[in-house]
Amino acid sequence: MLDRPTTNLASPSPVPPDDEALLDAYSRAVIDVVERVGPTVVRLDVASERRREGTGSGVVVAPDGLVLTNSHVVGDATRVSAMTVDGRSLTARVVGDDPDTDLALVRVDAPLTLPAAPLGNSKLLKRGQLVIAIGNPLGFESTVTTGVVSALGRSLRARSGRLIDDVIQTDAALNPGNSGGPLVSSHGEVVGINTALIVGAQGICFAVASNTASFVLGELVRHGRVRRAYIGIAAQQFALSRRRRHAAGLAQ
Repeated sequence: MLDRPTTNLASPSPVPPDDEALLDAYSRAVIDVVERVGPTVVRLDVASERRREGTGSGVVVAPDGLVLTNSHVVGDATRVSAMTVDGRSLTARVVGDDPDTDLALVRVDAPLTLPAAPLGNSKLLKRGQLVIAIGNPLGFESTVTTGVVSALGRSLRARSGRLIDDVIQTDAALNPGNSGGPLVSSHGEVVGINTALIVGAQGICFAVASNTASFVLGELVRHGRVRRAYIGIAAQQFALSRRRRHAAGLAQ
């Protein structure tokens, strides 16, 4: 080690041209997505009877002011306002809420046209694919973080107790306030709605897939709720008597 030449920290070695080109392409891809999708992300200020005022994020998915967000952000709200990137504070109301997928739909009351983000096909995602999260974590508005799709097809327990299927796992940094904001592909399409993080973990965050969000969005627009079929069968634990165990040939 002592025979090796000492690195001159004052003049670090230049980045190889090939690597520099890759970094430039990565930066341009992220910047392009942020410039296109960033104006569609709003900060939601929420007040309810059961909790103090809070904030979250949402993404405009229709020019007439439909905003997709999380159920746990606006589910029990008595008052909602949406703050746009250009600083406008708009009164909004909850159109529909689906705790089973942690998704909700909010409509801005003002008669204006807002920039909207397209919903992509989450089935086309691949592990390792670049994704960008945009939101308002901890009150820091219009924050951008990047990462990759860490895993697909995860399941996540909703507050209602049901499992949310087809959840996207990502290492794009999320914090309280990112909830309801979009997870965006490098093509500028919303592929997920950021919903949860594991406290104490590093880079383990989750988003509800855009295909799930698209289905829920349609149901909430048409019916104000998500209608789900059921077959009327429930299960519970039951202690069998000794006679029944013997009749069924069960050892325990």
